[in-house]
Amino acid sequence: MAKKKKPQTTTTPETEDDSIIGRMFWRSVAVIAAVALLGLGVYSFWPKDEKKIQEKKTATTLPQERRSTAVAAPEIPFADITSEAGLDFVHYNGQQGERLLPETMGGGAGFFDYDNDGDQDILFVNSSDWAWGNRKADNPKPTMRVYQNDGRGKFNDVTKEVGLDVTFYGMGPAFGDFDNDGWVDVFITAVGLNHLYRNDHGKFVDVTEQMGVAGVPTQWSCPAMWFDYDRDGKLDLIVGNYVSWSRETDLSLASTIVGMERSYGQPTNFDGSYMYLYHNDGDRFSEVGEKAGLHVVNPATRIPEAKALGIVLLDANHDGWPDVCVANDTVRNYLFINKKDGTFEDQAIGMGVALSRDGSATGAMGIDSANYRNDDCCGIVIGNFANEQNSLYLSDGLKPSFTDVASTTGFGPQSRLRLTFGTFFADLDMDGRLDIVCANGHLEPEIQKIYPTQQYEQPPQLFWNAGKKQVTQLVAMNGEKTREAFQKPMVGRGATYADIDGDGDLDLLLVANGGSPRLLRNDSKNENNWLRVRLNDRAKTGAIGATITIPLANGDKLVRCISPTRSYLSQTELTATFGLGNQSPKDMQIVWPNGEQQTLPIDRVNTLMIIDQPAG
Repeated sequence: MAKKKKPQTTTTPETEDDSIIGRMFWRSVAVIAAVALLGLGVYSFWPKDEKKIQEKKTATTLPQERRSTAVAAPEIPFADITSEAGLDFVHYNGQQGERLLPETMGGGAGFFDYDNDGDQDILFVNSSDWAWGNRKADNPKPTMRVYQNDGRGKFNDVTKEVGLDVTFYGMGPAFGDFDNDGWVDVFITAVGLNHLYRNDHGKFVDVTEQMGVAGVPTQWSCPAMWFDYDRDGKLDLIVGNYVSWSRETDLSLASTIVGMERSYGQPTNFDGSYMYLYHNDGDRFSEVGEKAGLHVVNPATRIPEAKALGIVLLDANHDGWPDVCVANDTVRNYLFINKKDGTFEDQAIGMGVALSRDGSATGAMGIDSANYRNDDCCGIVIGNFANEQNSLYLSDGLKPSFTDVASTTGFGPQSRLRLTFGTFFADLDMDGRLDIVCANGHLEPEIQKIYPTQQYEQPPQLFWNAGKKQVTQLVAMNGEKTREAFQKPMVGRGATYADIDGDGDLDLLLVANGGSPRLLRNDSKNENNWLRVRLNDRAKTGAIGATITIPLANGDKLVRCISPTRSYLSQTELTATFGLGNQSPKDMQIVWPNGEQQTLPIDRVNTLMIIDQPAG
């Protein structure tokens, strides 16, 4: 591999919370002084007691400033190759001046190998005009777009050829082989009826009605995920619905921001909705959400509570069965623990992921989960609204309890001013530690006129993982480290990754609402080793739900859960990527989706390993 220049040793800047804490401290001192003066004045006019009061003096000390240790921050440069790669998609949101909430929420995409040629293709989900709107007859209807990868990171538009030149108000994709034929199928969430397309050897056929997964015309579905929750070898489907929305309700709210005639409505003004869980019966799906325990109601009003925008697969209690964490907007998050009998129990409150550290619900959007500390501690990252720092929940080893460590890792304060939608863990410099990417962008185009600290277009963020022994574990990388192509502001929504050019590192795809996406090639040139692993299970489900563990010589333990669903309205590649740094890997340990275990030696690095599940 080409050698890179050694990264310069730098000292990370003071995090935002230090200055905030300092300001708040001196404000508190001023308030205390004012109260003391007032008390002194009152005392001077108050009748005096004959007894003398013994004055007690208490020594006070100023809070110590939080300082970061010096770390070697690497360069992780990205190049914008969107046009060069042949991606000419522009997201259409149907805006016509009414400021309807769905218009500002779309922008989903995903990597998938639809033609089984071994490389990652791209699907962009598009929205459409409203049924009541006006569109010029000579303007073509917006459709989804599918781009075929030539294996070297060049893409060709094959949308019409594969049968996905369809128009509806789409939100995000979910990829999974529901019929076990070895060809990945596509489910698309929408405002209105959802859609399921079966992959017939590279051609897509609409089987929504036949399979019973459309839902109802009045729903607004956002995240969706394929997984085998009952471990019967067939992929089931979970769908998160957002608020109970209609044009009439939206317009009746007369939402405004100071100085503006109308703004996008807040989710707090809408009722919640129920989630769907579709059990795969083979020839059709049965909706079993209520029976499975996913229909959560507000205890005070008894109306549906969920306002789901993000879903991720994880094993939160380490029992080998797939659990589900749901990021809910402005209401508490859910952590559905699999009870192994076809039902789930929401344990988010007891396990500590329902609310923020101060006990508040957040404007939660995107979500991901990973063992980012290289140990038994499971992490959950959630992107939140502007002026709410993003959440980072960390489990207590193998114990089923989590704590929000966003502030203590340095991640939260550095994310506070941004409005984060897409977010995920990925090792972008192959040093063996998972970093965090955030796609940011506001809802209101004129937001800066009202709040000078906010912008409609916002730069994405890359938080480099400096290691759990550092005071600031997650360091926000600047333009000198990532290059300007990464830092360019956009109205960020979806965010995902894949190795598009076969060089072993992970490239990024960021999706904009109402604009062009950004395909960012990872141009890192370091000496770190890596390993990519693709699993083929006997049931041909893409091994969704499997876990791969690679112990390293230094005692670290790299863990990956196989699932394409993460971030916001996004899907990643199924291949697992392990950065190894300069460490030697030990034997690989695989837990297949049905619970079977396998151990394999690793005799090569800097390569792709394709592993078939042994015959049972």
